[in-house]
Amino acid sequence: MKTVAAILRELNKPLVLGEIEIPDLKPGQLLVDVAYSGVCHTQLMEARGKKGPDRFLPHTMGHEGSGIVREVGPQTNKVKPGDRVVLSWMKGHGCDVPSTHYSDAGGIVNSGAVGTFLQTAVVSENRVVKIPDAMPMREAALLGCAIPTGAGIVINTLRVRPGESVVIFGVGGIGLSALLAAALVYAHPIVAVDVRDHKLDLARSLGATHTVNASDASALTQLLELSGGGFDYAIEAAGRPEAMESAIASVRAPGGTAVLAGNLPAGARISLDPFDLIRGKRVIGTWGGETQIDRDIPNYARLSAAGVLPLEKLISGTYSLAQINEALDDLEAGKIARALVAVQPALR
Repeated sequence: MKTVAAILRELNKPLVLGEIEIPDLKPGQLLVDVAYSGVCHTQLMEARGKKGPDRFLPHTMGHEGSGIVREVGPQTNKVKPGDRVVLSWMKGHGCDVPSTHYSDAGGIVNSGAVGTFLQTAVVSENRVVKIPDAMPMREAALLGCAIPTGAGIVINTLRVRPGESVVIFGVGGIGLSALLAAALVYAHPIVAVDVRDHKLDLARSLGATHTVNASDASALTQLLELSGGGFDYAIEAAGRPEAMESAIASVRAPGGTAVLAGNLPAGARISLDPFDLIRGKRVIGTWGGETQIDRDIPNYARLSAAGVLPLEKLISGTYSLAQINEALDDLEAGKIARALVAVQPALR
């Protein structure tokens, strides 16, 4: 059996669309027909070679999506054929099968535990979570990375409480997801920071109480004034050194916490004044918002069904699989926040 996939064959070159042969399923693997895939900044960095040397070329890409289980391999009992699922790079319950190998006329095409830039994907059992039949496939794709990471930072990592102040640097998919969660838990104020006004307008429509354009020379002064001297929490999701440094500068001392979630190119560094730590500021990282996908994804699905987590508002563009390079270009240019690839949108 063959499938169509967008394959990364060379770093900093367009992905190549082609047919690849699907291998037999190993114990603990599933075959999933992909409906939608998210387009994540991590994938952009990988395609552009900004994560460093890639010893797995050529390989499939995509790590968040939605789909329908077509077939299950031996020793696989988490889901069954016909189940509607979210696909995620985050590990959950079930067998962990870290890689698979497709093939084409040129030889082996590598793949990790999950891939979503392809029509039918071999996926490790622990990278899927079953979703309700009523959950739209389009919005469900966001539950594989954007929402669990961004909302997870607010809910799991920081455990933000009502009335605590939050500033979010970078309002793409992760930042906007954090913003939705901050509004959900009644944080105040919620300030969005970005260099693009159209993203700041979207942030305000999703619950930001204030917005600040980071290109303004007085941006940090504005933030300190809005927070009364420093925020309780800063979430950096821009993936830029200056945003990380500003996030640390914007939290209060003592007691403020800055979470660095953005990806920097391999080898990039930031500057940190140790006195900030001595004054009681905290700087931490996050691994997918400390998400437990089998617990958290169903909860986000319930919140979406209840109308309190408007996932559809996060989607700023939809592309076909044949347009995957256009989607990556638009993400790199800052034209979109969270885009989707409609791999097989007819799947319901």
